[in-house]
Amino acid sequence: MSILGTPRPVTAGVGNSNDQTRRHNLSTILTTLHHGGPQTRADLTRRLGLNRSTIAALVAELAELGLAHETASTDHGSVGRPSPTVNPADRVAAIAVNPDTDAIIIGLVGLGGVVHKRIRYETAGVPTVRETVNIVKAVVEGMRSELDASFRIAGVGIAVPGLVRADTGTVTLAPHLGWRDEPLAELVTDALGYPASVVNDAMAGIIAESIYGAGRGVDDLLYVNGGVSGIGGGVLVGGVPLRGAHGYAAELGHISIAGSGLPCHCGRFGCLETEVTLSRLLAAMGREQLDADEFDQLLLTSTDPAVDAEITRQLDVLSLALADFVSVFNPERILLGGFLGALFAAHPERIVDGVRAASFSQLADELTIERAQLRSRLLMVGAAEIAFEQLLADPAGTTF
Repeated sequence: MSILGTPRPVTAGVGNSNDQTRRHNLSTILTTLHHGGPQTRADLTRRLGLNRSTIAALVAELAELGLAHETASTDHGSVGRPSPTVNPADRVAAIAVNPDTDAIIIGLVGLGGVVHKRIRYETAGVPTVRETVNIVKAVVEGMRSELDASFRIAGVGIAVPGLVRADTGTVTLAPHLGWRDEPLAELVTDALGYPASVVNDAMAGIIAESIYGAGRGVDDLLYVNGGVSGIGGGVLVGGVPLRGAHGYAAELGHISIAGSGLPCHCGRFGCLETEVTLSRLLAAMGREQLDADEFDQLLLTSTDPAVDAEITRQLDVLSLALADFVSVFNPERILLGGFLGALFAAHPERIVDGVRAASFSQLADELTIERAQLRSRLLMVGAAEIAFEQLLADPAGTTF
């Protein structure tokens, strides 16, 4: 089963007592540990609806596969013999990659979403696909002795700002990178020797936030992210990521907000990502770039009328766009990431009030809007989740 192939919820679900579904139950337990952290056998028994002997046998099999291990329970106040705690294996990890216009970020992420290492490799200009593959290969080769000694690598997950065919790992179009019809998964697999998967960066973001961040436990979720490469989106409907026919769904940055607005690289005018942009905010501030903390602080403390006017304009445009998204997707929660999250944190009431005022009927009455939580970990964790996909779906049938 596949998060991005055959639609399925990102969460673990429950077990099945039929002996023919052993692999399903192994998947359920490993996914539960990966997403929820260490749990006692008793907790797993209650949560998954399986009996104690079945849980014990499945945990033992995961331990034999090197995917889990048990430790003594720390709950000494319970009645009877304490139930052992089952932990996801520390040595299992994935390589995560996020290419952007000014840098390539490479991470090492373990089960449980633990980011062991994060390296930002700044580039002199927008990297080509070949440069990206070469840089990733060089960085991974530099970690090779550590990887061989301490980790088992399940695969490589790559989060790209653009249109991605998840079934083939092809980047159909990444306009800000200048990439078109690039077989990125194949190139990275050949270069590193690990199976590689590619996903749109906003899809990686919503998967990460729904599992480990502000979207946890929310089945109908909308994620909108703003970055150097524009605005992207992801949607969770009934707990299942919305893909579309070819994996291109939720290109929210290309919703037309102002028909007579600025031209967009997509060929239209007034797209959201041309009207709400980091570059226009920085230009108003008289800066070419800012780190995230500085940007947050300037949004909160600015007294420059020109800066305030641009902030207000972008907040109001964003609110109108979000209200349109509410009409289409009827989410329970909206998460805002990147510089959109910073805008929200600085002026939450303007966005909340604006969305409610512009929304159709009572669709936004129970809607909550929050800032994404994972920040710098977001795309590393989301990309790694794609790399872990096959392992989580079939622990007993995956070799690595």
